[in-house]
Amino acid sequence: MKAERDLTRIRLVAVTKQVPAAMVCAAVDCGLREFGESRVQVAEQKIPVIRAGTVGADLIWHLIGPLQKNKSKKAVGLFDLIHSVDSVGLASAINGHASNIGKVQRVLLEVKLSGEESKHGLDGDSVIGFLEAVQGFKNLEVEGLMTVPPFSEDPQETRPYFKKLREIRDMARASGFRLRELSMGMSHDFEVAIEEGATIVRVGTALFGERKKEAA
Repeated sequence: MKAERDLTRIRLVAVTKQVPAAMVCAAVDCGLREFGESRVQVAEQKIPVIRAGTVGADLIWHLIGPLQKNKSKKAVGLFDLIHSVDSVGLASAINGHASNIGKVQRVLLEVKLSGEESKHGLDGDSVIGFLEAVQGFKNLEVEGLMTVPPFSEDPQETRPYFKKLREIRDMARASGFRLRELSMGMSHDFEVAIEEGATIVRVGTALFGERKKEAA
């Protein structure tokens, strides 16, 4: 059954991986304001160029790719919301860097719901323990959960993963943790994700077209 949703509560993050800065600026002209990058080192070069080309636009930047602790300082300086926190150690590093610049860093906890070795994230059973471990961090705000399910040509096959993430979020809420966001769904399955409760969808190909795969 399709969920009746308030569309104003669903945020579209335009994924700009491998998208030239000029094209991102054009997207801003079309009204887009939230953008997602996968790599800190790429964002470090691209974001200043885009800001210079879109003066006056209030842009929000999301880090949607994996984050290593040694890049967490730069990530805190660049991004409004980090989607890919997957360990207490990383959360602690982010908290420290945010404290140093007087910022409360907004983050999502990445949850791994498949057995794929290529995927990152905490096991679903570890979410409550993680939230308890970081609740004393003054410069870190965990706003919700994120997941990347296994790819399938049939978007309906991703539904169980989206449903499971929502259930984990609801369990955390029942334990007293205020989690507002569910970041799930991409170009091929965002409609199913929205039906299952997504508040943030990460869409790249549907907006910017197919791009070449990045080298590892």
